[in-house]
Amino acid sequence: MPDANPDTDADADPGSLRTPIVAVLGHVDHGKTSLLDKIRGSAVSEGEAGAITQHIGATAVPLDTVSSMAGDLVMADDFDLPGLLFIDTPGHHSFSTLRARGGALADIAVLVVDVNDGFQPQTEEALDILQRTGTPFVVAANKIDTTPGWNPQPDAPVQETYDSQSDRARQMLDENLYEIIGQLSDAGFSADLYWRVQNFQGNIGVVPVSAMTGEGIPDLLAVLMGLSQRYMKTEMEIDLGGPGKGTVLEVKDEKGFGATLDVVLYDGTVTEGDRIVVGGVEGPIVTEVRALLRPRALSEIRTEAEFERLDSVQAASGVKLAAPDLDDAMAGAPVRVVRGRHLEDVIGEVEAELSEIEVDTQEQGVVVKADTLGSLEAMANALREAEIPILRAEVGDVAPRDVAVASTATEAENRVILGFNVDVLSDAERELDRQDVRLFNHDVIYQLVEDYEEFVEERQREQQETVLDKIHRPARFRILEDHTFRQNNPAVVGVEILAGTIENNRRVAKFENGDAERIGELSGMQEQGEDVDEARAGSRVSVAIDGPTVGRDIEEGDELWIHLPEKHAKILEQELKEEIPADEREALNAYLEKMRKRDPFWGK
Repeated sequence: MPDANPDTDADADPGSLRTPIVAVLGHVDHGKTSLLDKIRGSAVSEGEAGAITQHIGATAVPLDTVSSMAGDLVMADDFDLPGLLFIDTPGHHSFSTLRARGGALADIAVLVVDVNDGFQPQTEEALDILQRTGTPFVVAANKIDTTPGWNPQPDAPVQETYDSQSDRARQMLDENLYEIIGQLSDAGFSADLYWRVQNFQGNIGVVPVSAMTGEGIPDLLAVLMGLSQRYMKTEMEIDLGGPGKGTVLEVKDEKGFGATLDVVLYDGTVTEGDRIVVGGVEGPIVTEVRALLRPRALSEIRTEAEFERLDSVQAASGVKLAAPDLDDAMAGAPVRVVRGRHLEDVIGEVEAELSEIEVDTQEQGVVVKADTLGSLEAMANALREAEIPILRAEVGDVAPRDVAVASTATEAENRVILGFNVDVLSDAERELDRQDVRLFNHDVIYQLVEDYEEFVEERQREQQETVLDKIHRPARFRILEDHTFRQNNPAVVGVEILAGTIENNRRVAKFENGDAERIGELSGMQEQGEDVDEARAGSRVSVAIDGPTVGRDIEEGDELWIHLPEKHAKILEQELKEEIPADEREALNAYLEKMRKRDPFWGK
């Protein structure tokens, strides 16, 4: 079929091997974008006509260009694969959480780690996703050029540049590299510097690189090509002419086209006029391809809106697809070309893939919104691990109906919407305040979960403080010798607080024959001549006790207790023990011990 812009991937290989799809992941600021920019820039600077093709959301680097960038490390004659397709939108939000065939859309991944910074929370999150999807990966230990005393050798293979450094610089880099290898080991991965790895299926290769100077980039490309050729060649063997299969990256409105899909095609071909089935919010959408679009040569998709139309596109590639009725299509959803098959079968395939991502929901829980199906799945996994129940989970921006659903929760902890990388519609913004619903919105999953957990802890703390204000607190105190100021009505004596907190208007007890006998009530307290409402362990205060007479009911030297109602003792022991100071716990334990000598089940 004719193609207005012949696909470099297809040109590079007349057979039926497609280009491996490469995702780039890692912590923010560790250099994901710089690494991609360097690979793109180097390819362009090689000066070859059509050195790279800018796709929608991806950059194709054909084998000849990889070979000229990698020098002796990649001999084009040794490879059958057409090159590499790099995903342009680095990070979890795109590829780590997008799916295809029940796994990750990417065939292979590069985990970028700053050699000075080591593992960060997003690094661990990326590793978790790679592990869960079973995606093979290599680690790019970036920013080697920032090693003190480093003498850069632009675009050189890493062993060559490493050998030319001073002993001191090599030693400092080694320390950082082995720190990363140790962190991978802690995460359950056997890893080593890539040239020492014999079996890449059982071990992770660490490639030292610099996105600034290009050092180590030849090695990274060589490892990606080698791994793809050696371990994934059979997966790249597809029917390039067969009906296309892809995954939606993004749903976007384009001037003159309406709603369009940015799609990564990983199998077969899609042609203008093809009937397709796409995963939508309410179920599969059946429509027809009106136009296939790609950015003009070497233009950057995010800044350049000029597209050229193609008749047909082959895997693996990124393409913008215009068709009617795409408003409800979902990012992360499958796209299937019907050509030559029964429509019902294709709809069934799309439904089956969508049903794999159904999230377990409860009658009570939080509302979850995410930007793609894959990130929704990753969110659901993270919340399940944190034992946070989900009431409803959907792809898309936060809308008024989400607020309405969240507002029905009986517990304040569940009147919450967790949004991953989504916008909030303006009418939903107004509803949030009106309905007293809390929104947590973030583009890092672990941060979202952490923020919500902190909110729940804060609420529980506030509730416990409210309960503590109302509850009688345990305390043990002793009447001091020669400190009787009044014998009765009320008795006024000096006391030393041995443990806990004494408060005004609390009943006072004295243990007689193993039972707490109530002897009166605290009606006043003074510390150094000033009236006070409470006094803590270690203080000496004078107290007024309504009820007893000194010399008859109480004596100097007696040990007295704040009387604890059984219900209060139970709440303190079972719910608030961690919230009260150690000396109060000590007073509580001693009180319980005394009471349980007579009744083992008291306060339980």
